Amino acid sequence: MSKSTSRSIDHAAPILKALVIHPARQLRGQAAIEARDPQSRLEEAVGLAIALDLDVVETVIAPLRAVTPATLFGKGKIEEFAVICEVEHIDVAVFDDQLTPIQQRNLEKALEVKVVDRTGLILEIFARRARTREGRLQVELARLEYERSRLVRTWTHLERQRGGTGNTGGPGETQIELDRRLIRDNILKLKKELEEVRRTRTLHRSARKKVPYPTVALVGYTNAGKSTLFNRLTEAEVLAKDMLFATLDPTLRTVKLPDGRPAIMSDTVGFISDLPHELVEAFRATLEEVQEADVVLHVRDVANPDSESQARDVQTVLAELGVTFDEGKTVVEVWNKVDLLSEDDREVVEGHARRKEASAVSAVTGEGCEALLRRISGLIDDSPPVEIQLKAQDGQAIAWIYRNGRVLNRYDGPDGDVTIVTRLDSQALGRFERQYPGALVGTVD
Repeated sequence: MSKSTSRSIDHAAPILKALVIHPARQLRGQAAIEARDPQSRLEEAVGLAIALDLDVVETVIAPLRAVTPATLFGKGKIEEFAVICEVEHIDVAVFDDQLTPIQQRNLEKALEVKVVDRTGLILEIFARRARTREGRLQVELARLEYERSRLVRTWTHLERQRGGTGNTGGPGETQIELDRRLIRDNILKLKKELEEVRRTRTLHRSARKKVPYPTVALVGYTNAGKSTLFNRLTEAEVLAKDMLFATLDPTLRTVKLPDGRPAIMSDTVGFISDLPHELVEAFRATLEEVQEADVVLHVRDVANPDSESQARDVQTVLAELGVTFDEGKTVVEVWNKVDLLSEDDREVVEGHARRKEASAVSAVTGEGCEALLRRISGLIDDSPPVEIQLKAQDGQAIAWIYRNGRVLNRYDGPDGDVTIVTRLDSQALGRFERQYPGALVGTVD
């Protein structure tokens, strides 16, 4: 009997060394005032690269006074980058900007490494993280829209001259047209599938509206701590990491408000500055939960020096997505991560939060979370109180009220009769009266 020696084979992809370059554009006027610090933008780009398991060995903040159409930067800067790539044995050069297809191609030739721009980086992260069918469809659609623009002058290894007789194109031209048609057909197919997913989501949302549960949506810049806060408030176990785009697919859970009444809370994808336009349309359906919510919690990382700029970026992306808040829509700013502030800074931030009517919390320690839940409860509690009189044997009706309303007072009579003062929205009150017609319902003065 022959012996076979087992050897472990490492199938993991090799870790690629990356150079991350942030082009610091020279801005003027209001744009310069509102622009984020280049070092902060560079750190965010490094975070995106790390999220793709790249080994960032070198970073550069490169001033960009004028855009060179062919390569973004001028010849001198490109030569500097090429030296870094050669000395550090770089595999991937990440440009924290949106490159045109021609710029990307020319940079790859000049640097002799793979070049990825900010859009490609974010799309790749989304492709790896999406878990639900809708998320995967959205990412694939965005990726194809991005790739469609990259077909320009991509097939350099194929013949571009006309061949044969008449107007028949050469093989290179045929390949490009074939790829364009395949991508176009796939885009149409994905859009149809997404429409079906959206229709199903709309039906689910309509079904939820029949249940008298208010809805609360979390939005915020990526890594602001939305998922950690979501877990704290709902006692769920959604993935929460110190990582950009840890959450991509919307997650819905029930949260119990301080009065015992349930609400539905949704955790959504994080925003980021310069969100690729290919993703704006693709993720519109995901963020419909935000538009339909009774209360929107805008979670901010107040320990981040760029918190104000990040807040503006979130508002900009929401406007791009067409997620507008109807008159009367309630938006609450939640200033998270106060536990990371020094004692003096925390005192200043909490005082500023009170003046701005924001809620200062720590999702990690739980500080301020109970007060936040009480505030949510008050914001969605606009139904007038009613008094309901029940017999002792109406235990099922009493339990229904506790499940679906907010009980303000309860009086137990000596004969076993029960009088409950509660708040029920109009839909819940109508359902109660239909299910329990024997109960006496009256208004409270």
